[in-house]
Amino acid sequence: MTASTSKALSSEQEAELDDVFARAQAALKIIETYDQERVDRLIRAVAWAVANRSAFHRLVGMGIEESGLGDFDSRMNKRMKIRGVLRDALRSPSVGIIEEDVERGLVKYGKPAGVIGCVVPTTNPDLTPAGNAIYAIKARDVVVFSPHPRSKRTTFETVRLMREALEAEGAPADILQCITLPSLAASQEIMRRSDLVIATGGQGLVRAAYSSGTPAYGVGAGNATEFVDETADLAETARNCMLSKTSDFGSGCSADGNVLVPRSRYEAMLEALEAEGAYLADAQQRAALQRVMWDADGHRLADTVAVSPQALARAAGFEIPDDRKFIVVEGDGIGEEHQFCKEKLTTLMAVHAYEGTFEDGVEVARRLYDIGGKGHSCGIASTDDAHIDYFARHMPVSRIMVRQPNSKANAGSFTNGMPMTSSMGCGTWGGNITSENVSLRHYLNTTWVSRTIAEDRPSDEALFGDFYDPALEATGADAVSAA
Repeated sequence: MTASTSKALSSEQEAELDDVFARAQAALKIIETYDQERVDRLIRAVAWAVANRSAFHRLVGMGIEESGLGDFDSRMNKRMKIRGVLRDALRSPSVGIIEEDVERGLVKYGKPAGVIGCVVPTTNPDLTPAGNAIYAIKARDVVVFSPHPRSKRTTFETVRLMREALEAEGAPADILQCITLPSLAASQEIMRRSDLVIATGGQGLVRAAYSSGTPAYGVGAGNATEFVDETADLAETARNCMLSKTSDFGSGCSADGNVLVPRSRYEAMLEALEAEGAYLADAQQRAALQRVMWDADGHRLADTVAVSPQALARAAGFEIPDDRKFIVVEGDGIGEEHQFCKEKLTTLMAVHAYEGTFEDGVEVARRLYDIGGKGHSCGIASTDDAHIDYFARHMPVSRIMVRQPNSKANAGSFTNGMPMTSSMGCGTWGGNITSENVSLRHYLNTTWVSRTIAEDRPSDEALFGDFYDPALEATGADAVSAA
């Protein structure tokens, strides 16, 4: 433990961490002996313990009451994500041989990563522990959860339910543990002591994970944007934007914050969004919203994160009808000085018009992601495969959703093939080690066993193509001798 961390931790925190990691190591020695059938049964048990309607209903209520963030009805739908994670985990081997390539003489064996330190965000105090637990147990890892102080009781209760399920199956409850005295210093110490870190949260947390000295998977900042072309079905697009923006009051980094639309379709897009429940703020209301969402230096203010559109409007000093599902403001430009093109994390969306061709619009989208969200996700509303291909080739993001609601699709859906997760890497664009959805394979170590095969060495002519000159090969030895 470093001196600075030691000073930041209380004696009670140090004692708790010492006890937790001793228990984790003991549990690891047991779970790493389990076979595939055993771990598959355990992940079913822990998933059901928290994903059944009764339990998740109670956990969601606890989380919203404790943190003051989020929407009950849409957060309840997140229990489907637990089912998706379980589906993906059950379909993949993790013990013994997990992959075999006879032609190349390769066999891969799955091994535990060890003790995983999982830092839990306040917006997902129940879903994140459940998803991490399923993948970790499947990989025969153990987990130490560090809850967000604002939602620690909910995370602790989620872990308690999963521990009970483990005990009922005769497995050590300490495969999953949650500290009771969370703090930034405690999270940092958990990251330092663990074998692997899964960090889901703000950029400060992710940077701390990467600087902990422990291998870590973190996530980059989001600024999900829907790009619309001339072929898009605007009614379908508006519905997808609404579904993405209103999920858990827009608390996720995947919730659509911006819509980029051709100038010729701008007014029609606004009308389509209004038909889906948007409230179009006027210029005065727009200015008031900016004042309550960002400070004078452009820093996002926490009080308006993940609140209903009615609460957001009241915070800005005006009222909107009860039937409005989110607020729309008209964008005034793309750049650091334009706050509304940045990540919002609430029930507010900005609509921006782009001029010129489709390709001109893509350049606007690229500039927007230079301001925020590079590496994360975006959507495209198009029926033109050439446009989709061009967009995929030019956008600096890790995932692109075609005619789907971003926040309900990019982390995995039952109607697409994205791996189910609650942690999405953003690649080097977002300062992350991976651009993939963090899933089972990221919780595993892999041993490669290689056997000899028939020689696989192409000729020099095949390797070097037009650059190959046999004369240089023939004279090279003579040239060396002469020298």
